[in-house]
Amino acid sequence: MGGQRGADSARRAGVHRLRWTTIERDLRRQGASLIAGVDEVGRGCLAGPVVACAVIMPPEARALPGVDDSKMLPAARRRVLAARIAERAVSFALGAASVLEIERLNIYHASALAMRRALRRLRAAPDHILVDGRPIRSLGVEHTAIVDGDDKCYSIACASIIAKVTRDRLMTYLAKRHPAYSWERNCGYATPIHIQALRDTGSSRHHRKAFVDTALYGPPQLELSFDDANVPESVATLIADTFQTLPPDQPTL
Repeated sequence: MGGQRGADSARRAGVHRLRWTTIERDLRRQGASLIAGVDEVGRGCLAGPVVACAVIMPPEARALPGVDDSKMLPAARRRVLAARIAERAVSFALGAASVLEIERLNIYHASALAMRRALRRLRAAPDHILVDGRPIRSLGVEHTAIVDGDDKCYSIACASIIAKVTRDRLMTYLAKRHPAYSWERNCGYATPIHIQALRDTGSSRHHRKAFVDTALYGPPQLELSFDDANVPESVATLIADTFQTLPPDQPTL
């Protein structure tokens, strides 16, 4: 408890611990040089895609100061760190699952799909994969799952920052076309302003119908099913298509 209180106090004071963690150091001692951290953002949103990032940071370099769980960082700081992570990374890549895929597959499988797409786009093959959360059976590759990994693991924290900055930028872009929902402020999450806008104007094509229905009327009565063999690959380039001026494999910073 004392250690946790100390960590919380340090965060409030703006002090960040060094982020090459015991997890990653132990893996390197076992022979894993290139470690990919993977995280996703947007699972709990009412609107927009789920976006995942996979990042391999150089094993010989010191950890970037200030890297932390993306949720703990101010937006401006996230943007600065995302640019530094992208510049330093051995490789990083983004993947996304669309609203239609979220509704068809359910959010768990859509998140796994976004992660698979990010991992497939890495230019370097990782020796080991670290994923935030619990083990994902449908990920299709061996990995180590770490609960609260974006708080405990440097590589996952780096992935969480790029994924968060990318998705926030995408939702701000979509907000210009759909200003009623204030996505530039809530990024699609179920804030009171967002829910009131849904009541006043209805939903858009970027809203997740099942999520909206739950927010407005309570939990659904039926579960969605899926057939992974028929999942389209078109949204693998969702972000690149939205921001066509960006070079390949660059985040929307």
